[in-house]
Amino acid sequence: MRYYIVAETEWSQHLNRFLSEYELYAPVKNTETESYDYEQITAETIDSIYYNGNTPTTPLKTFYLPIKENVVNIKENQPRIVIGVPNCDLAALNILDNIYLDDDYIDPCYKQNRDNTVIFGKDCYTYKKSCHCTSYSLKPYPQENCDVSMSITDGMIYLCPMSDKGESLLKKHKITDNKSVDTIPETIISKRQDVVNNLQNQNKNLPDEKNTRISIEKSSEELWDKYSDKCVSCGACSFICPTCHCFLLIDKEHFEKVRSVDVCQYPGFARVAAGEDPLHYLNKRFKYRYLCKYCYKPDMFKALACTGCGRCIDACIGKIDKNELILESFK
Repeated sequence: MRYYIVAETEWSQHLNRFLSEYELYAPVKNTETESYDYEQITAETIDSIYYNGNTPTTPLKTFYLPIKENVVNIKENQPRIVIGVPNCDLAALNILDNIYLDDDYIDPCYKQNRDNTVIFGKDCYTYKKSCHCTSYSLKPYPQENCDVSMSITDGMIYLCPMSDKGESLLKKHKITDNKSVDTIPETIISKRQDVVNNLQNQNKNLPDEKNTRISIEKSSEELWDKYSDKCVSCGACSFICPTCHCFLLIDKEHFEKVRSVDVCQYPGFARVAAGEDPLHYLNKRFKYRYLCKYCYKPDMFKALACTGCGRCIDACIGKIDKNELILESFK
């Protein structure tokens, strides 16, 4: 692999050039809440980009699957660059791309959004209590599904093209004319390994994907009753999840159709003709979400539908800790 080196002091000049052709999105830190999320960047706000965080509040999927979207009148959007995407969101594309880019049923809206976006994946040098990507064989740094990987150390940015789209962008803006190396420095490798080790230690009791599936499939109804008792069916866990993708199509006048996010925790999610609803009861809907993540999706798409980002734990109004449930089911 080839890594192109850009000094942090010069990076803003490249970003300014990107702005002439692309909408630019990157994490910005909220100093009051100590959280960070994607914001559209302008020439005046380039210096506010926060590179050292872990998981932005908003998942990457919202750039491809907006909360509401007209799927009949598809408008061509300006190309955009999204900087600072963690590997937990990149791994989620293994599910989303399988669903929306299936050769027999390509979704034109998703495809256009996907094609129009250049992704800069980034290393996570920090992590939250809820982070657990390593439990599911993922790493806290880019492995696949991004166009350029981005690592920072000692005032230098190491950019590695990971797709033709990424290579083309770096060439067009002459970043490939910079000094380059075949391997990233030992300081980056060491930082990455430190985070891996810390995450593995933090989640040492959490089972891997195989044992999580086994424990969920055999868990008692009492367990689901216990944890679903705190659920208020708000849907925050699904809205914030990087792999959840369910939607409704709402008919409008003049044969318009609007795709709107739907959530399996909502009452009526599974209701069909004559009012039949296999997920009428909250404990059934609650259990279904876990079965979908750890059983149904892996069977259908050969990919786990949980990437260990921890957002569902952070966002839950009822303070339900998914990992606590899994640990209890594993006993």
